[in-house]
Amino acid sequence: MMKPKILITRHFFPELVSRLQMYFEVDNHGSNEGLPPAELKARLADKAGLLLSVADPLPADIIAAAPHLRAACNVGVGYNNIDVAACTKAGIAVTNTPDVLTETTADLAWALLMSVARRLPMAERWLREGQWGAWRYDLWLGTDVHDATLGIIGMGRIGQAVARRAMGFGMKTIYHNRTRLAGEMEAKYQASWVTKDTLLREADFVLLLLPYSPTVHHYIGEAELRLMKPTAHLVNVARGGIVDDAALITALRERRLCGAGVDVFEGEPKFNPDFLTLDNVVLTPHIGSASKQARMAMGMRAVDNLIAALTGERPRDCVNPEVLR
Repeated sequence: MMKPKILITRHFFPELVSRLQMYFEVDNHGSNEGLPPAELKARLADKAGLLLSVADPLPADIIAAAPHLRAACNVGVGYNNIDVAACTKAGIAVTNTPDVLTETTADLAWALLMSVARRLPMAERWLREGQWGAWRYDLWLGTDVHDATLGIIGMGRIGQAVARRAMGFGMKTIYHNRTRLAGEMEAKYQASWVTKDTLLREADFVLLLLPYSPTVHHYIGEAELRLMKPTAHLVNVARGGIVDDAALITALRERRLCGAGVDVFEGEPKFNPDFLTLDNVVLTPHIGSASKQARMAMGMRAVDNLIAALTGERPRDCVNPEVLR
């Protein structure tokens, strides 16, 4: 009996490829560079399954050219790189990898918050440049995190994990979410729901953790940034496009905002080069889930989803379950 054919779009850990080869005939691109659209379309033509990264677009025209495709399994929580509606119309199951990267992404969010608050990368560069000549009373003054007000926009799994960390720092946590948490959950995380505008006005640190959709494009723009205190910091570990990067750069340059930590950008891996001219921003290249443990868990979760989808089982993390009926 012939094995179903699948395509792997990127370099993933060899353990993932080996496991998939037990079940499928694997076409492994094996590169950190994504496939050009024409090549992706050609290589998908006879494939039943697809393992892809969040950096790999899967638009409607490519889906239409893959008549045998039954499952597209994303290695990541977000799946705005995939035209889910087109997949659903074609009967293709789309899966993601929730849960496994929650704590790791919360760690990165906290690291960015701490780094920008205490200006750690800037101070480290200054030290490496040999500029430390004598002790100064006002040397690299930052902002206290303990006892400050943390505002979380997007109180899902990762938001709750961050709120739990904030409790250890004695922070006051306020949050804004489309759906308010139940009272017992608010008590568990010592968090209070407020309106978006109230959060922006009151928070010393605003943390963005909401999923991307066209309805939240530039959710934080010029008007929202003007609501924030000039002593406040913004941290974005959600998705590029949620923040108007040009407006953020202007606010930072004009010191209307004290600082920012940014892990995601509009149009990444390209990003606005004006970020590099600022001394009050910490930049990382979309590494929210970048720990060895989390990336292995994410990959194995996606592999499990793909195996299930193509062997008659129900994939654990299907985002369009109507195709499974």
